[in-house]
Amino acid sequence: MKEPYFPEPSARFAQAVESLFEQRVVVLGHRRPDGDCIGSQVALVRCLRALRIDAVAVNPDPIPRTLQNFVGDTPFQNCDSLPEGEVAAIYVDCSDRERSGLELAERFSNPVLNVDHHVSNEGFAATDLVISDASATGEILAGFFFDNEYPVDAVTAQALYLGIATDTGQFRYRGANQRVFRICERLCGLGASPADAANELYEREKPGRIQLLQRFLASFRYECEGRVCIGMLDPSVYEETDTLPEDSENLVDYARSLEGVDVGALIEERDGMIKGSLRAKDNRFRVDLLAKKFTGGGHACAAGFNLDGTLSEFYPTFTREVEAHLLQVDEGSLDQ
Repeated sequence: MKEPYFPEPSARFAQAVESLFEQRVVVLGHRRPDGDCIGSQVALVRCLRALRIDAVAVNPDPIPRTLQNFVGDTPFQNCDSLPEGEVAAIYVDCSDRERSGLELAERFSNPVLNVDHHVSNEGFAATDLVISDASATGEILAGFFFDNEYPVDAVTAQALYLGIATDTGQFRYRGANQRVFRICERLCGLGASPADAANELYEREKPGRIQLLQRFLASFRYECEGRVCIGMLDPSVYEETDTLPEDSENLVDYARSLEGVDVGALIEERDGMIKGSLRAKDNRFRVDLLAKKFTGGGHACAAGFNLDGTLSEFYPTFTREVEAHLLQVDEGSLDQ
């Protein structure tokens, strides 16, 4: 038998799964789902159903166009078609309950299981399996499935690969370590196709998304002596480019990618709310702690937040907080 990927957490995962037999289960993801969210939901629902546990995935927002072909015949439901009666809830890739939206968070306030890799996740379920050094929730679930010898079909393998590939930035980020590649090798042996995943994710761009990118790049402002690059999207941009909010996914990476920039940010105003996405080039910049100042959270190098406000009001506040944050990083006085 191969050496286990996550020995103690895998055993606790198996115990949690044992408690789900004879129950109906919902696997919850977060608002504006990304590849790791959808991939984790698909994989966990399929695994549970293969074990003869009645499970469905539930999302507050629709599955993005580029991720729909990874779902297969996995049952997904929205908030309007939630199962009636007593249901056991599992949160995946959610740093807190509220990431699933207020309606789901209120209904499923006592989840049985929480599987995540966000460093800001402080635990909110009966069983919390948070592994912050994992590259993706998909990596964690893959390790759990392999360690417990659970069934993994080709759709499940592709979904897990999707989560890992997207959250490692196509294996460019520091989380792409030896364990990640060992897991992906096994997933490929079970039917995951890196070429098919890349085609779905990166070779199906809409003309409107390119226009959205143009608008985002044109908005760049440099702060903190060029160490911070901030791009913005105004409320009318989606209608003008015939795009959806999901089309702004990963645009923030362009702000981070510039030479000399330590932190990249995307700030957009939509429906009276400010949404921020933060990216850093190094773990020491802890953008999850920066996001926390605005009731957000996430990873050390990738985080986000949502709050009431307008761009014009929020921008000066944000730049002051970023400058203070970088000063703390430089002084080594960042409050962990």
